[in-house]
Amino acid sequence: MLTVSKRLHTIASYVQPNSKVADIGSDHAILPVYLVQTGKAQSAIAGEVNKGPWESAKRQVEAAGLADRIAVRLGDGLSVLKDGEVNTVCIAGMGGTLIRHILEEGIKNLSSVQHLVLQPNVAEYQVREWLYRNGWQLTGESILEEDGVIYEIISAIKGDPDAPYQSNRWLREEWFELGPILWEERSPILLDKWEAEKKKSERVLQGLDKARSEEAESKRIEIEKRLTWIEEVLECLRTDKP
Repeated sequence: MLTVSKRLHTIASYVQPNSKVADIGSDHAILPVYLVQTGKAQSAIAGEVNKGPWESAKRQVEAAGLADRIAVRLGDGLSVLKDGEVNTVCIAGMGGTLIRHILEEGIKNLSSVQHLVLQPNVAEYQVREWLYRNGWQLTGESILEEDGVIYEIISAIKGDPDAPYQSNRWLREEWFELGPILWEERSPILLDKWEAEKKKSERVLQGLDKARSEEAESKRIEIEKRLTWIEEVLECLRTDKP
């Protein structure tokens, strides 16, 4: 059986037993192989847009002796799927903007899909916003650190998109950034993430110190406003204030 990273193990933990899974952007098909080997998936599709990773995925599946249960397909995003083939889609290890694009472009291919497990490397808010606008309900969120990198994993089903956003503590757009379930769980890693976000914004602000253009001034005001908000977020996380 394959040994997987903490990130992939957490993604796999959200997949329901005996699911039919598509892993989009599968790279070496490690996740589909692991899901089938552990009984989480009865069958899987590994989708890749580039020929090199597609060939690597085929070799991985063949080496595991699972070519009869895992189809490796070359194609763009969700276009590799046929209606009714899968009930769960995983998209992991890419930016939130790209994940959102894949979901939007392939929305017709999601008609039979009941469960999404998504792991954006950045711009998580874009993923949560897309899910909300398109009728998907957040059912789980995880945040973890591995090899010095912080990852967020988002699980959603077709349902009531408003369900996890009942609190008025933050604006809806702010919840898209924070993650309502992550906020409830208050992992120490969430604090680490927002401390890092503060430092990132401070570096951007320092870089604008000598700029004198109107555009730079507008950007400076925007970053200062964001820093004020991040400080409020950090204060809440540090004091566990609801």
